[in-house]
Amino acid sequence: MFAISEAPIDVAGLQHGLEADGAGAVVCFEGRVRNYNEGRAVNGLSYQAYIELAEAEGRRIVEEARSRFAVERISCVHRVGDLALGDVAVWAGVSAGHRAAAFDACRYVIDEVKARVPIWKREHYVEGDSEWLHPESTPK
Repeated sequence: MFAISEAPIDVAGLQHGLEADGAGAVVCFEGRVRNYNEGRAVNGLSYQAYIELAEAEGRRIVEEARSRFAVERISCVHRVGDLALGDVAVWAGVSAGHRAAAFDACRYVIDEVKARVPIWKREHYVEGDSEWLHPESTPK
């Protein structure tokens, strides 16, 4: 499952959705809005996406992870709109029989989502200006 959400991400609900009888490991990643980037003080972010294309590419990534790793369940949600410091911007979770597959699949999903899904990020700085960031210049 992959989705773009305008609403806050329901982390507890998504984690519950990873439950499976064969799951001996659950790995989750939360990407949150932090108060700095590259030496500049940040007070929020805005995300925009071409939702239909973003969700289609996100689903492809989830299916690729499902075929590459021995997993039970995979889920990923990315926010759009205006986010405040501490808000969850992206969440990915994987359940699997063993920890290695869960870790590997979760990292694959989040890395591929950041690299391939058409979501644009604008940082809002404490000084009052803002800037669109290029995905290829964002560190992992």
